[in-house]
Amino acid sequence: MNERLFLGIRSSATGMKWVDRLGLREANTALAIAQNYGIPDLVSRVMAGRGVALEAAEEFLNPSIRSLMPDPLTLTDMKQAAVRIADAIQRRENVAIFGDYDVDGACSSALLSRFLNAYDIRNVIYIPDRIFEGYGPNPDAMRELVTKGASLIVTVDCGTNSAVSITAAKEAGADVVVLDHHQLGGALPEDAAAIVNPNREDDISGQGHLCAAGVVFMTLVQLARELRERDIKAPNGTPDLLGYLDLVGLATVCDVVPLIGVNRAFVVKGLLAARNQSNAGLAALARVSRIGEPLNSFHFGFLIGPRINAGGRIGNAALGSRLLTLDDPVEANTIAEELDRLNAERQAMEAIMLQQAEAEAFAELSGKSGPAILVTANEEWHPGIVGLLASRLKDKAKRPVFAIAFNANGVGTGSGRSISGIDLGKLVRKAVEQGLLVKGGGHAMAAGITVEKSKLGALRAFFEEQAAEQVDELRSEQSLAIDGAVSATGATVALYNALEKAGPYGAGHVQPLLALPNHTIADVRVVGRDHVKVALKGLDGKRVDGIAFRAADSDLGRFLFDQAGHLVHVAGHLSLNHWNGSVSTQIRIVDAAKVDLSRQ
Repeated sequence: MNERLFLGIRSSATGMKWVDRLGLREANTALAIAQNYGIPDLVSRVMAGRGVALEAAEEFLNPSIRSLMPDPLTLTDMKQAAVRIADAIQRRENVAIFGDYDVDGACSSALLSRFLNAYDIRNVIYIPDRIFEGYGPNPDAMRELVTKGASLIVTVDCGTNSAVSITAAKEAGADVVVLDHHQLGGALPEDAAAIVNPNREDDISGQGHLCAAGVVFMTLVQLARELRERDIKAPNGTPDLLGYLDLVGLATVCDVVPLIGVNRAFVVKGLLAARNQSNAGLAALARVSRIGEPLNSFHFGFLIGPRINAGGRIGNAALGSRLLTLDDPVEANTIAEELDRLNAERQAMEAIMLQQAEAEAFAELSGKSGPAILVTANEEWHPGIVGLLASRLKDKAKRPVFAIAFNANGVGTGSGRSISGIDLGKLVRKAVEQGLLVKGGGHAMAAGITVEKSKLGALRAFFEEQAAEQVDELRSEQSLAIDGAVSATGATVALYNALEKAGPYGAGHVQPLLALPNHTIADVRVVGRDHVKVALKGLDGKRVDGIAFRAADSDLGRFLFDQAGHLVHVAGHLSLNHWNGSVSTQIRIVDAAKVDLSRQ
């Protein structure tokens, strides 16, 4: 498809080319969807621009778990996993749940724990310490769980690459069931009773986009079937699995998996469940996050998720999963307030570390194209925050980034974030095979590594050799895909609500990017933490507020100040602003460009 420039923008404030997301075929599909379903043209453009065909439009606008979720038995080893957990329930065994320390791990652990609690099965959640134990099961922890009485250990959001630890558990006297979604880094653990992972090589379910909580939910659906067949009933009635979707939706958003297929239904229905506030932990997190509007995917990803993660990053890693299992609102509020405090502490640490990282990174990039993959490291950084650093630097450097925290022994814990088109997980596995990393793994867009300082130079060279050509090509083609144009007059709450029907938005289903052509910057100022707020005035005099987050010291921020009082084109996402009981729209600005008066 030939790219068509949008508004003729070849180089914006951020150096991007603006292109029309829709080619001729998609534009025709958008027109057909609008005519057949009577929805606004802009909404139909959003749908067509994300690959929604005319015949799929109705189901897309009304996604359901029933129609989109496949039979759980299509996942390899699902039957064995459900049978073994059902055996544990029938025999009243003690079960240990070994989870990861991120949001997906916390939600996955809480899902399984809540289900087991409904059947009065004793269970304990074990979340490893990020710094002292690292990611995934370790032999000592597995043996300790068996010593404390567990005869079944279920690993969630981990375990696929933990053969040694699973063998240790088996030798100590426990079975291990793995419920995971991470890519395989070697041979499957032979001693596991079952390994349910849609990304294992012999799984043909086509559900590799699931997060771990999605895998756990599908396992619970099959487990409920198995228990019904055995006529095993929960003392207080069968658990309402649809009521668990708040946790599945939260994990799906926070783990940044593609919002396609059943994942989209998980988030749509999960948000509905979360708004009911039936989960005391989630309700408490919404309160401490000061969310004064109906929950949406932005709140999941940027307010609630970071607070759950804060425990694993700089506090008690088990706080998040513990909170999500609670029914007592008083205890839930206590833990939520602690996570809120830890999150504020994390933000302060991150600000200092980001300043150091940016100074190092952009000195390396100054005056030259710089490395294809930026690797930045420091002995004073907290290992729990390197993922956040990598994410922020990736956005600014527009290339994959690894941030590494080295300890006194010269061993670094690192985290990487990628740009679309570069599979970091694959690169990391290759680096492990080459002996450049102690260990590592991850997904296409994010990866974790352990590296010795003495091999840092060789690792940088390896990344350059493997990715330079591809990264340069991707960077040279960087552009903003615009879904359509809107004016200050048309940027209404009604339009926002209509666009939300084509959501939720996230990875694999990006938020609509709208252009506001020919608007004057009537006011511009810095607010909050380096955010730039503007008032945009259309040609008819109508205004809409805009905000560019963390842009005060950026090319975009400087452009907005320089163009005060002038006509500009602005690109951004339409959002709602709730204030003192009133609701208005605003534009989250991601780019801007000068108006070519010769084209007017």
